[in-house]
Amino acid sequence: MNNDSTATPPRSICLLRLSALGDVTHVLPLVRRIQSAWPDTKLTWVIGKLEHRLLGELPGIEFIVFDKKDGWRGIQAIRRQLRGRRFDALLNLQIAIRANLLSTAIPAKRRIGYDRARSKDLHGLFINERIAARSGQHVLDALDSFLEPLGLPPRGVPGSRVGAPVWDLPIPDEAHAFAAETLPGDQPTLLISPCASHTLRNWHAEGYAAVADHAVREHGWRVLLCGGRSQLERDTGDAIIKAMTQPAIDLIAKDTLPQLLAFLLRADLVMTPDSGPMHMANAVGSKVMGLHAASNPDRSGPYSDRRFCVNRYDDAARKFKGKPANELKWGTKIEHPGVMDLITEGDAIAAFERFIDWQRENPKA
Repeated sequence: MNNDSTATPPRSICLLRLSALGDVTHVLPLVRRIQSAWPDTKLTWVIGKLEHRLLGELPGIEFIVFDKKDGWRGIQAIRRQLRGRRFDALLNLQIAIRANLLSTAIPAKRRIGYDRARSKDLHGLFINERIAARSGQHVLDALDSFLEPLGLPPRGVPGSRVGAPVWDLPIPDEAHAFAAETLPGDQPTLLISPCASHTLRNWHAEGYAAVADHAVREHGWRVLLCGGRSQLERDTGDAIIKAMTQPAIDLIAKDTLPQLLAFLLRADLVMTPDSGPMHMANAVGSKVMGLHAASNPDRSGPYSDRRFCVNRYDDAARKFKGKPANELKWGTKIEHPGVMDLITEGDAIAAFERFIDWQRENPKA
C-alpha cells in the first residue's frame, strides 16, 4: 500500500473493538492503513477474549484482552493497566454500552466515535469527536471512516482513491498443515458454516443438506462442515448430516480459529449466513455464498464479492416491515421468526450454479 496521508502522524492510537469475529475482521484493513501510512505510530487494541484468538498473532500491535465475563472488575483492571499513559487518539469503534463504559478506562486526548445517526447506548457521552454521517455504507467502510478525522482519506465514497482493503491475516504453519491433511489433493470443496451468533439469521438444516448433496452428486465436490462448540452448532451439524444422502466431513467443534482460517482459504466456496466465518472467508480471499434475508448484504455481506450471495432482504422487508428495503432505515435488521425461510433450496442451488459457471469461465482465478 502507498502512504495515503499528508497529516502529522499520531504517536499512539488505541482501538476499542471487543467483538464480534466478523466486526474485528472488518477493523483489520483500518489497522493495515495505519501501519502503512504511519509505520512509527504505536497501536494498542482493546479486544475481546475470543476475538484475540483470531487476531492475536498480528505483528506490531499491543493487545489488551477484555473478558466480558469480568464485567466492572475487568474495566477496573484495564484502568490500572493504562494508568499513567495517554493516547493521542481513541477510536471507539463499538457502540454497545459495555464498550462505552470500558472506554472510560482509556486515557486519550481525542475520543472519536460514531455520528449521531449511528449512535446508541449514550455513545455520545463517551466521545468528543464524531465520524462523518454517511448512509448506505458497508460496515467495513463505516469503520474505515474513523481514520478520516486523523487525516486519512475515506474509503467507499465517490471519488475515493483509497485502494482495496488489505487484511493479510496471519495463519500459522501448523494450521495450514492440519487443513492440508484434512483436505488432501485438489478436489473442489464446499465449506458450510451453518450458524450465526444471532439465531434468527440461521437457515434450516434441510436447505444446507440439499445444496451439499447437489454439490457432491452433480459436480463431484466434497463438503466440509465447520462450526463452534455450542450445542446449537452441534445440533445443526447433526441435522444436516442426517438430512444428507451424500458424505460430508464433520469438523464442528474440532478445529481452532487459526485452523478455520486455513480451511476457509482452501475452500472453493463458503456457504454461511451473515456470520463471522463469512467475513473471515472474505478476508482470506475465498468466494462466499452468503444467505441473506434478515440482514442487508450491501451493508453486512462479504465485502469484496457478493455475486454468489442469496439476497431475500427486500422480500423480508415487504413481508415483515410492509415496505421495500430501499424505504427502510439503513442498517435495519429483520430478525423475525421465519424470515430465513424466505430463502428456498432453489435459491441456494442457483447461487451455487452461478459460482460453477463463473469458475468455468475463470479457470485460473
